[in-house]
Amino acid sequence: MEVVVMEKPWSRWQDWAVVVMGVVVLLSPMWVETSERAMWTMVLLGALLGISALWSLAQPGSVASEYVHIGLGALLFLAPWVMGYSADMMGAAWTSWIVGVLAILAGAAALPAANTAHGFAGSH
Repeated sequence: MEVVVMEKPWSRWQDWAVVVMGVVVLLSPMWVETSERAMWTMVLLGALLGISALWSLAQPGSVASEYVHIGLGALLFLAPWVMGYSADMMGAAWTSWIVGVLAILAGAAALPAANTAHGFAGSH
């Protein structure tokens, strides 16, 4: 018989890491060079990333929120090319690329725990 330990809200480290990532991206236009387009892209994606992480923290059984982290991480990774700041604003571009990859990894790392908390058997 397998014992499943239910996660408490506000306890998953991956989601706290994504909160920090969202805040970093949200505030990064204060210390990296951006255009208006790049700035608003980073502010919006950073805010959405932080909000989705708070959602995950409040509801640890929400599998959808982890997929939202992964999706927002992918958007953040692609943003420098799509929004045109990959060539001339390297600080903003590298912030987007690094945090995008880290958000994808954090969301993927939290999926098994979210699935377990949701009531499904997580596969390892």
